[in-house]
Amino acid sequence: MSKLEQLAKLALEDGTVYQGTSFGAAGEVDGEVCFNTSMTGYQEILTDPSYRGQIVAMTYPQIGNYGVVEADNEHERPSLSGFIVREDSRIHSNFRAEGSLGDFLLRSGVVAIAGIDTRALVRRLRNFGSMRGILSTTDLDDASLIAKAKASPGLVGRDLVREVMPQRTHQWEQGLDSWTPLGEDVVVATAGQAPHVVCVDFGMKWNIARHFVSRGNRVTVVPGSLSADEILRLEPDGVFLSNGPGDPEPLVYAHKTIASLLGRKPIFGICLGHQLLSLACGAKTFKLKFGHRGANQPVLDLETGKVEITTQNHGFAVADESLPDCLQVTHRNLNDDTIAGVRHRESNAFAVQYHPEAAAGPHDSQYLFERFQRSL
Repeated sequence: MSKLEQLAKLALEDGTVYQGTSFGAAGEVDGEVCFNTSMTGYQEILTDPSYRGQIVAMTYPQIGNYGVVEADNEHERPSLSGFIVREDSRIHSNFRAEGSLGDFLLRSGVVAIAGIDTRALVRRLRNFGSMRGILSTTDLDDASLIAKAKASPGLVGRDLVREVMPQRTHQWEQGLDSWTPLGEDVVVATAGQAPHVVCVDFGMKWNIARHFVSRGNRVTVVPGSLSADEILRLEPDGVFLSNGPGDPEPLVYAHKTIASLLGRKPIFGICLGHQLLSLACGAKTFKLKFGHRGANQPVLDLETGKVEITTQNHGFAVADESLPDCLQVTHRNLNDDTIAGVRHRESNAFAVQYHPEAAAGPHDSQYLFERFQRSL
C-alpha cells in the first residue's frame, strides 16, 4: 500500500472482517451488506434511492473503467450507505466520461472500499444471507467494528422511504436521451392530448419519469406520503407507484393511499410499488435471503410464455400463500419462482417486481410502459 492510500475495513455481524483501501470519502457507515451482479451500470446503482441503508458490493471485478457521466444519474445524489469493489479502475475510457468514479464518490461523500476478495464476500452473503455491516476508514479495530455491525439497525421495520422521497410536488419535463431509444410500435400521445401521469415517488429512479415524458405524457411527481384525496385533486389520468428502499410493510400510509385509489384511476407499479400494491390488496411480504440485484434476472411472462431478462433491485418479495383472490400472478422470477408481477382482477392496476426502464440493463420489458400508456 502506497503512502497515498488509506486503509479501510468492512466488518460483518458474523465476525468476518475484510481489509482493503479507501477510494471514496473518509468516514464510517453502517448498512445491510448486499451484492449486485451487473457488469455495467455502477453509476446508476450508486444513484438509485432504492439502495438507501445498504452497503453494495459489485461482483464484477473491475469497476470504474468507463468513468461517470452526470446525465446517467438516477437521482440528485447517491443514497446508499457504502460501496465495495474488487478493483477500482484508475483509468477510465469513454468518450462521454466527465470524470473518474473515485472522484465522483469523494465528491458525493460515499465511503468506499477496494482491494478485498469480493468473491469470498459474495459467497458468504449467498450462503448465509445479507448481513448488517460496518464500513470504516476511521476505526480499524476489528472487535470494535464487529460490535458496531451487530448493533446496527438493519432494514426490517424501518421507513427508509421518508429519507429519499421528495418534499414537494413538482412537474417533470425531461425525456430520454438519444442513447435510450423507445423502440418500435411505441404509443406516443399526440400534441394537445397529453395524458396526465402522477408519479408517487417513494425513491423513484429518474429514468422512469423520462420514459413517461418521452411517451408524450404530462408528468407530475408527488411525495410518497401524499393521500389519495391529494393525488386525485391533481386530476391524473393514471397513477404510477415508484420503486424505493427497504421494507414495504411499515409504509402503512402508502397502503391506505393505494387502497383508496384502486378502481378510481389506472395504476402501474414498479419494484417497491409492486409490493405496496400487493399489500394494499391484503397480501404480505417477506425478506429474501440475499435479494435480487443485477441486470440479468430471468422472468417468465405467464400470459405469453416469453422470458424477459430484467434489471432488479429488491430485498423483499410478495408471499405466494398470502395473495388475495383479487390479484392474479402475471410474472415469475425463474431463479427462485418468486412472484415477479401481479394484476388486479377487477381494477385497472398491475405491477412488476423488476425495472422495465432498465438503466442500466436490457430493454426486454419496455412493453409494460406501453400497456400502461394504452390504459390512460
